[in-house]
Amino acid sequence: MEDTRSTFQTWFDHAKWAVGIAAILAAVYANAYIYAAEPALYRALGMIGVFALTALLLMSTAQGKALWALARGSRVEVRRVVWPGRTETFQVTALVIGVTILMALILWGLDSLLSWLISLLLG
Repeated sequence: MEDTRSTFQTWFDHAKWAVGIAAILAAVYANAYIYAAEPALYRALGMIGVFALTALLLMSTAQGKALWALARGSRVEVRRVVWPGRTETFQVTALVIGVTILMALILWGLDSLLSWLISLLLG
């Protein structure tokens, strides 16, 4: 009995995805061709509404629930992050800028040296 229910649920999730994709495609088509003469604000609000309803529909699928759980877990992890202070941020930024300038000078020097050597060889 459990296998039948999971098969039905999988089929139902696939149907929800098909309806969601069809709704978005229909909204894009209607926005571009049917309601092209309407004000842009109304068309934008309509598209936002269709996307919101489609998102709600797709969040009820197994993939949508997994995505929502991932988003909640990510939010918890972001709260645990120890963000660097102002001094540390300034020091690391200065170090990155300094190393970038140093590497640019080294590459410029190598390019100039190799160009000079090749011009000597080729005459």
